[in-house]
Amino acid sequence: MSNPPIAAHTAPARSKTDWQGDVMQARIRKRYAAERRFKAMGFAAVALSSVFLAFLLISMLSNGLNGFRQTQIAVNLDFPALSGGTQASTLKGSNPERAVMNLDPQGMTELAVGEALGARAEAVLSRDAWVAVRDALIADPSLIEKKTDIWLPATAEFDRAYKDGEAKVYGADVISLEKQDKLKLAFNSGFLTNSDGTNPASVGIWGAFKGSLFTMIVTLLLAFPIGVLAALYLDEYAPRNRFSDMIEVSINNLAAVPSIIFGLLGLVVFLEWMDLPRSSALVGGLTLALMTMPVIVIAGRNAIKSVTPSIREAALGVGASPIQVVFHHVLPLAIPGIMTGTIIGMARALGETAPLLMIGMRAFTATPPESLTSPSTVLPVQIYLWSDEVNRSFVEKTSAAILVLLVFLMAMNATAIYLRNRFETRW
Repeated sequence: MSNPPIAAHTAPARSKTDWQGDVMQARIRKRYAAERRFKAMGFAAVALSSVFLAFLLISMLSNGLNGFRQTQIAVNLDFPALSGGTQASTLKGSNPERAVMNLDPQGMTELAVGEALGARAEAVLSRDAWVAVRDALIADPSLIEKKTDIWLPATAEFDRAYKDGEAKVYGADVISLEKQDKLKLAFNSGFLTNSDGTNPASVGIWGAFKGSLFTMIVTLLLAFPIGVLAALYLDEYAPRNRFSDMIEVSINNLAAVPSIIFGLLGLVVFLEWMDLPRSSALVGGLTLALMTMPVIVIAGRNAIKSVTPSIREAALGVGASPIQVVFHHVLPLAIPGIMTGTIIGMARALGETAPLLMIGMRAFTATPPESLTSPSTVLPVQIYLWSDEVNRSFVEKTSAAILVLLVFLMAMNATAIYLRNRFETRW
């Protein structure tokens, strides 16, 4: 007995969309309006960010550029009379600095300044003005036989008043110096060559800059190779089990740990257990390397995963060993992504303050560090210390130091970007 035929189920006929109808036109207008609102919000966000960035840069430049300028006063020094007729040949020996110091340049400067400016000398000229006289004699010993003008730095208070146009409070005798062309604003080269101090008229960032350079070198030499090798092992060689999963989770968590935790770790491990020198660039670099390494590992793994499997298969197909596949093919193609992660990690490390405060890198260092184990500080910590000073003259020094830090950061990033593009391989 044959089965009865099954009735075919036909879908109901779909009515044709009327794109010109009022309903569809209203829906289209609603979509376009939503798109315009989204574009407007995106433009507003970019504009607001640009306004904040412009405000930051303008405020930093307006305050910071004055930190690179210094008010100087020309004082006439009669060196033959002040030194008792010392000959220039006595300053040209094997140790000219010691020979100059034996002439008491500080005493000579005080006598000449007192004669030129009288009772207002202490309020007008910096107490470290004699250093300019010493440096001038070391650079040109023949000056000891001449009577000449030497440009000396003003006090921080007078410098600020002169820049603000309020120098008249220091008296008519001082203002008359400007009419005699003995008062000027000059480039403050000492800000780039001096170290920290208590006198804002003579402080500089060279010691902190050198400390930052040493610290970044240690951080890069440790974090980059160890981070890249760890990424290669985890992605190419590590077995897929619970232990490797735990390591991966731990690395991801370490990348989000607050930086001060790494400072506590560095305090316990490197200072208490290993007894390394406190406040040194070596300990600072080790601490920042711990903080930077997880970022490099994560970026390195993502870059290695982005290399297409066909590259590995082709290399193995022509007889390359697994290690040759990794180091001759995979790693060169992953370098751009690895360098991007390194740039992000090093930029974060350069601006860190909290972990370095924990290991004592806020020490007062009047001389630049000579080695990785010498007491030192870094630019972010130096900025933090100057911002906490009561003297208002440190405000422009703080802004100028921020500008130096930004230039240092941009130079470091530009170098890393150049190397990334230089070694980038396209396929």
